[in-house]
Amino acid sequence: MNIQIFGKSKCFDTKKAERYFKERRVKFQSVDLIKYGIRPGELKSVKNAVGLEALIDARHPDAALVTCLAYDDDKLEKLLEDPRLLKTPLVRNGRQATVGYCPDV
Repeated sequence: MNIQIFGKSKCFDTKKAERYFKERRVKFQSVDLIKYGIRPGELKSVKNAVGLEALIDARHPDAALVTCLAYDDDKLEKLLEDPRLLKTPLVRNGRQATVGYCPDV
């Protein structure tokens, strides 16, 4: 298993996801989205697993702007430019992924 958790350092759900894996002694790699961002290939992999609309954080002030963009490529470009628009945590294991805190998955 090669689990990656993409999140924000001050995000409560990201901390809950990290604690979930620590309690079960599952190794994971934690990546701060604000500091390091996410690579285009990784974002496309997550998008293919969960869908584009699930990636957008509706609580962010610019979320409506992103949802109004016509093409999916433009939306992905905007998400890559500003990772704060992503709903966190993004938990990725190969081609499988979840968005938000989902202990059931």
